[in-house]
Order: sequence, then C-alpha cells, then structure tokens
Amino acid sequence: MLTLAIDIGGTKLAAALVDERRQIKERHTLPTPASQTPAALREALKTLILPFTGRMQRVAVASTGIIRHGVLSALNPDNLGGLAQFPLIDTLTQLTGLPCLAVNDAQAAAWAEYRALTDNVQDMAFITVSTGVGGGIISQGRLLTGTQGLAGHMGHTLADPNGPRCGCGRKGCVEAVASGRAIAANATDDLKGMDAKAIYALSVNGHPQAIRLIEQSAQAIARLIADLKASYDCQRVMLGGSVGLAPGYLSRVERYLAQEPATFHTPIIAAHYQHDAGLLGAALLSEDDFL
Repeated sequence: MLTLAIDIGGTKLAAALVDERRQIKERHTLPTPASQTPAALREALKTLILPFTGRMQRVAVASTGIIRHGVLSALNPDNLGGLAQFPLIDTLTQLTGLPCLAVNDAQAAAWAEYRALTDNVQDMAFITVSTGVGGGIISQGRLLTGTQGLAGHMGHTLADPNGPRCGCGRKGCVEAVASGRAIAANATDDLKGMDAKAIYALSVNGHPQAIRLIEQSAQAIARLIADLKASYDCQRVMLGGSVGLAPGYLSRVERYLAQEPATFHTPIIAAHYQHDAGLLGAALLSEDDFL
C-alpha cells in the first residue's frame, strides 16, 4: 500500500509516495506560500499532490504547529505566517477523496527515529532545530501527543527569563534563542539581515558574533536536553533540523551538555532519516493506525 506523505514546514512543502518498506518512491516540493492564507495554502497543497493523483491509498501529513481535531494552528504564528485555524484533514480529504491522518511534524519525526532504533530504547526525545525548535517524546515506547496536541513543543520551554520575546508570547523560550529564525533575528551590525545559513557559514570561518550566536543556540539546546533528562529520564536524544544537522552543531551541544552534572547526561545522535523524518514518520503513523 502506498501512502502519500506530506510535510508542511515554515519554508517548504514536501510530498512523497512511501511504500511499506519505508522507501520514498517519488517526491515533489514547493515553497510554502508567502501569504500563507487558508486559500493560498489550499491551492499550494492542491498543486503539490496533483502529480500523485490516483496512485496512493491513504494520506498522512506532518505539519509545523499544533494539530487539534484535524485543524492546524500555530503556537508561534511567525512560523506559519499568521495562519490561525486551517482545516487540514478536511482539506486533504476533499482534495484526495482518501482517509487522512495529521500530526505535528516533530512528533512524526520522533516516531520515525524511534522506529529506526535497533537497540532496546523505550524513552527517547527528538529535537529539531530549524526555522523553529520542535520536538517529540517517546515514553515507554509510545509517542506522546497530549490531549490538545501540545506534547513535545519543547521549543517553548524557558531558556532565558531575560531573553527575547518569542512569537508564542512567552519571553526567553528556547525557540527565541536557538532556532534559525532566532539566530537571524538576534544578529546585529554586519550580520543584520542575514539568514541563519549565512551566519552559520561565517561562524565556521571564525566570525566572532556569528560564533556567539551559534554557541548561544547550542547551549540552549544542551540545557533543554538536561531538562528532558530530568523530566522523564530519556535514554537517547536524536537531533535533527537544518541547524541541528549543520556540520559541527551536534558536537557543540555535546560540549555544553558535558558541563552539566553527570546525572543529566544522555547520548545525542544525529537524526537517522535526516530531513525525511517528518515524511516517513507520518507514513508510519498512518500505517500503525496511530490516531
């Protein structure tokens, strides 16, 4: 059975056919609509899935934001261009005529990464550091989503009470310090106006402010991991996202985590599925009849 897996991100929409062996057979991508109005997102999804018409038996979507009763909303509206309430499942069911599952993208990625493990791990966390900071929690072999879909939104835990205001309304969230959007927003002087990718490249070349911004990000993620270890004794943390998978970033996080007391240490591993974790996780959850 082929599943059409869709990944809705802050900058990119992706769709792929996934078979029972977790193999991606074909994929298409589009930029996330700049306006991100409900009409614009619906049209973009229609265009995205058109090449797959008649070739899939079910649809599974992983999206940034919170999924409640099939409706997409954003904890940090900046990551979805202000899109407030979008009937995600109803829209995709109307467009495809097929049953659809929808889940947060980091929760989906966490499930894919958990299913890829070969050893006896029952408690695992997945953290994505990308446009925002998201995550998924596996506890006793089960994915936690919460009654309102909020479980795993660890980017909105506290990093610095005196830090910048986050788009969610809180002050000093991990996302407001560590995310790609935050790295760019917190840049000043000659780095002002650059995106996180350019700033990261400059940090590799020794630019002092760029190094400071990346180090702040890595330190915030390390503290988050220590908090997760204290919260539910996770055995492993998988790190993903465009920032999280950037060369040298994981080792920075490990260095800061090593400065915490040993009780709060846990192994950190790069995401097995890299940037496909959300797509594959959504397909696997659909296959497992998760919802």
